Amino acid sequence: MKFVILALFVASAYGCGRPTNPPIISKVVGGVDVRQNSWPWQVSLQYKSGSAFYHTCGGTLISDLWVITAAHCIGSRTYRVYLGKHDLTANEAGSTAISPEKIIVHPNWDSYNIRNDIALIKLATPVTFSAAITPACLPSSGEILPHNAPCYVTGWGRLWTGGPVADILQQALLPVVGQSTCTLPDWWGSLVTSSMICAGGDGVVSSCNGDSGGPLNCQRSDGTWDVHGVVSFGSSMGCNYPKKPSVFTRVSAYISWINNVMASN
Repeated sequence: MKFVILALFVASAYGCGRPTNPPIISKVVGGVDVRQNSWPWQVSLQYKSGSAFYHTCGGTLISDLWVITAAHCIGSRTYRVYLGKHDLTANEAGSTAISPEKIIVHPNWDSYNIRNDIALIKLATPVTFSAAITPACLPSSGEILPHNAPCYVTGWGRLWTGGPVADILQQALLPVVGQSTCTLPDWWGSLVTSSMICAGGDGVVSSCNGDSGGPLNCQRSDGTWDVHGVVSFGSSMGCNYPKKPSVFTRVSAYISWINNVMASN
């Protein structure tokens, strides 16, 4: 009985999309260091080289066993998922590294045309929720955000094109760009599909190398945070190129696939 009560308390204390330390939200467009533990579902996907691991992509914890990332982040390397991180160069209390039990790339991932850029990682052991580690919520199936909806990209990617990667987790305001704008010929045109979401593209800030696979965080009216996007691609002309917003895999287009994979594995 005590165990059941404790389990219920943990579930209620650390529900999805509710960080213990809410993010400091700025309406100023630009990347900033984040408040520690304010995006506790953000993970660092790391690959092994020699005896060390190195950050390669972001990801989003969506349950005690599952992480969403981008299909293009996955190769034949040995990976680990680092959770509860803020400073990638520091040993931090509350952080933990867990190996994947399995990695499931979307069966229709098309690297040539950049379609279905999404993958799920099942952790080898369940993670214990804490102030540093909690899951993001998933949006409703098929949900479409309106143009200019304020969302935030987070990650340890490059601070600018060709610049250094970040050691400290960063956040940046990226307003959603509606489909009718993002698919204009001088924007992304037909490269962007209805299973994608665009955000940013003002020439000031966007996601960049190293942010791939990480979340586009969008807040509900009740204050909880959904992961609406998975960082997929940007412009080869630079991370902050005008009319070339960051493009994300739209999570709400894959809710059935996510649920089916989780249920069958």
